[in-house]
Formats: sequence, C-alpha cells, structure tokens
Amino acid sequence: MRNLRLACGVAAALLASACAATGTTTSPTAAAQQSAAPGYLALADQSLPSGGTLNLQVHIDSGAATGYDPQLADVATTWQLLSLSYETLVTVGPDFSVQPLLAEKWDTPSPTEYVFHLRKGVRFANGREMTADDVVGSLKRLLASKSVWRGQLGPVKSVTADGDGEVKVTLSEPYTPFLTALANVPAAVLPMKEIDDKSVDPATTLLGTGPYVVENHRQDVSWAFKRNDQYWNKGKPAADALNITIAPEEAARIAALQNGSAALATLGNVDSATMLAGAGNVQVGTQATTDFYYLMLNSLKPGSKLADPKVRQAIAIALDNQQIADVALGGQGKPTAITPAGLPGACDPAALPSAAKSVDDAKALLAEAGAQDLSFTLTIFSTEPAPAVAQVIQQNLQQAGITVKIEQMDEASWSGKVYGKAPADFDAALSWFAGYADPGMVTKWWNPETAGFNVGFMKPDKELNTLIDAAGKEPAGPSRDQALTAVCAKADADAQMIPLVTRPATVAFRTDALSPSLYATEGYGNVLRLVADARVKKTQ
Repeated sequence: MRNLRLACGVAAALLASACAATGTTTSPTAAAQQSAAPGYLALADQSLPSGGTLNLQVHIDSGAATGYDPQLADVATTWQLLSLSYETLVTVGPDFSVQPLLAEKWDTPSPTEYVFHLRKGVRFANGREMTADDVVGSLKRLLASKSVWRGQLGPVKSVTADGDGEVKVTLSEPYTPFLTALANVPAAVLPMKEIDDKSVDPATTLLGTGPYVVENHRQDVSWAFKRNDQYWNKGKPAADALNITIAPEEAARIAALQNGSAALATLGNVDSATMLAGAGNVQVGTQATTDFYYLMLNSLKPGSKLADPKVRQAIAIALDNQQIADVALGGQGKPTAITPAGLPGACDPAALPSAAKSVDDAKALLAEAGAQDLSFTLTIFSTEPAPAVAQVIQQNLQQAGITVKIEQMDEASWSGKVYGKAPADFDAALSWFAGYADPGMVTKWWNPETAGFNVGFMKPDKELNTLIDAAGKEPAGPSRDQALTAVCAKADADAQMIPLVTRPATVAFRTDALSPSLYATEGYGNVLRLVADARVKKTQ
C-alpha cells in the first residue's frame, strides 16, 4: 500500500496565488481580515466580491496514483483534492461536531438506527438530481469494496431508501463513531446511476455534487478545477476556478510568499515561520490538527529483535515525546496517546504505563531480552519536519544504549519499502496518521486485520482488538472515556505502533491577495475544506 494514505500521509504543503476577481473590489482592513470567529484560524471576508482564480500548489500529486475513486482514497492530500468535487452526507464543524451536508438532518430512533433526510435540489455536476438510490448505492458499494475506509463505518447491517427523501442505515450493534466516519471523502455520495450503467468510471472521472469540477489533470504536474454551475449551495464557490500546481520545494513556497507570487502556503519546517517574520502582508498561524506522528516497529521481519515485546516496550519508555514536540516541532505539537490529544474523551498520554517509567527501566527490559547492544535502521521520508523528529528519536534511544541509523528516502521510495510487501523489509519507520474527529476512530488502525496497511509489519493482538471493539460500542461519556483509556494502555504495552506527538500545520497567506476560511483545528487533514469560501482580492 502507498504512504499509509488512509490514516497517514505525507505533509501536504500547499500555496496559492490569485488573479484579480471580477467586479469592483472593496478594501477590508487588516484587522477585519485577522478577526476570526471562535473555532476559526481565519474567516473569509464576505464583503469581497466573488470571482477570480486561485492558483494553488501542493507538494505531491497523490490524488491520481490510485485513480479518482474517492472510496479508494487513502491519502490526506487525496482527500483534499477529491473534496473539491465530492461531498458526504455529513461534515464536521470547527469544534469536531457532526453537521449536515447532503443530509439536512438525521434521526436516531435507537442506538443502532440512523435515518437521514436528504437535502432537496442537490444535483451532480452533469445536472442529474441526487436521489436516495445514489446514497444507498454509494454506501453499499463502499461496504462491499476493499477500501480501508470500510472498516471505519463499523457494523453496518443494512442500508435502505424510503422514497427519494430518506435513507435508513441499521447497525448490528451500537457504534459511536459512525456519523463521524461518514464525514470523510471515502464515504462521499457517488453518481450510482451512471456508475451502474457504466457511462461513468469513477476511477477516471470525477462526477460529484461538490463546488468544483475537474477540467484536466496531469500526474505530478497540475490539476485544474472550474466552478460547478449545478452546485446546490447558492453563492458558492466564491472563486471561479482553481489551478493546482505540484510544487515540492518548501523554499520555493516561502520565496513565493515573500515576493507575492503565492497567496497561501502550509509549511512543514518549523523554522519557516521565522523566515517569514519580516515579510510584508504575510499572516502566519498554526492550525492545530488531530494528526500525529507515530513510530512503526516491524515485529514480522525474520530475525528482528523488535519482535520481542520487551524490546518494543523499552523503546516506548525511552522516547521523550515532550522533547520531540519542543525540539522537532518548535513547541507546536503535543504528546499524544493513540487517541489524538485535543479530542474530547482522548486518553492522557502522561497516564500511559510507559510514561511512569525511566530510562533505567528501559535498559533493564533490554537486558532481560538480551538486547543490550540493540541497533536498527529508522526509515523516514524527507518531508519536513520528519527528519527533525527522527533526530530526536535517535538521541532519545541513544540514552538507553540503542543505536539508531536514520535512512532518509523520497516519499515514493519510502512508501515502497514500508508498504510494498509482506513481511515488510524495514526495521522501524516513521509516519503520521490523520487523527479524525472522534477519539475512537484511529484506534481501529491498531488492528491490522481491519486496517490492512500494516499487515506486513504488525501482529494482531486479540486482547487489544477486543478492547477497541468494546470502546466503539460505548456512548460518549465517562464509560467510553474509561474504555478508551484501557485501549490506550494496551496499545502502549504492545508498542508495535507507538504514538508520538500531534502534527500541527503552519499556514501562511498573503493578506493583500487572499481572504481564506480556515478552521483553528482540522480533523481530517484537509486544508482545502473551506476553499469554496475563499475570496480573491484585487491584485495590486
């Protein structure tokens, strides 16, 4: 599997430049631009006229490597791109609450029943009205697919339509993250009539209900989107077109912000904000996310001492996650358990069993395992700040007598080595998860039989899997928090995948060129979530 694209991905550094909007512009003050509503890092100035073109740049063209089919999308950058054309029944708000999208509302007659009342007047970009059959067919197709997202939907028993206005989903048992799982791109509503009659192939054609329609795409070069004239949400999108160019070098993005040829960028290097400190008309902020870095220890590689749980536990104990956050992430990240820090109900990483132990305890475990002179190679991708995170890991483990050699690769080579075969041919690897908007969701990836991406390096743990499933049945509240605490503790002891620190996004934009909307905290790694609201300012 490629770069753990469901749950992890590579940093999506994007930048944008803007053409002049059509019509007469107004000149909002800098204070108005910087003033955002609670839950927002920035809020687009609606007094600016609509129109114009946004020229965006991303660092990797991950959206077409597995085709356009959103149900097979397993990379955060793919979610960003496909979310421009596809929409889901529900979405998440700035506070992680589930909010209406293609469903105007929903009822829950019982803990296992969900009745969605579909929004009227929604059309696909070809002009055909969305029906309940499209919704039912899309969910059934996802449930029958090999998509990694199928596991996030939980124990779905049936999906049925009641006319064209309602869709009922029945679960075989309660599953608290169900609604949140429907809020991500792989659960988008597809044009099932056209898919069934084979007039549309979702692997090669984007046909959704979203604000933009793709005009052309060149792998590793560019994407071009235009306004969807059939879009149901009147007044959106604000910009007429998006041109997305693949731009891998962060130094070039910084220079473009400085000279005004780019209007927005998310940056991976924590030093980038300092480099932009003197740039005029550039606003820099930190968008918190539920994403987090984690360390994979290959327990399936023949002859590896990492197969011994005592060795893995020693590594988890020796890691100083606060130091990783402070040094590698410039103090912007936070230590986390497998439930992303910052989400309601998430575990306290300071309460994990490994957090109460010392480097001497790690050395003792290594001695018990006969691994006092342990050495291994840590395989990482080159996107910042991964190299900085790896260096702190190397220094931490050295204190316990463990020698770590860092192997830095381009992302394609890294992905091939980590996910290319089973058993995987690496000792340890660094990656990151998109943490989602419910604390129970990402825990499912600790079961390789559900996740799929980690079957090449991770043994299933029956006790852990049982705890994960039990937590999923608990309604939000103290009992669920307690169940998740048990999951976190067991995963900490298993230590095949070790959560490290959250992965915030540094976002910079030109206040004289662009007025964007950005959540203060993003749950699905989608910086483009609110791009339909972005207003182009008149170029100077």
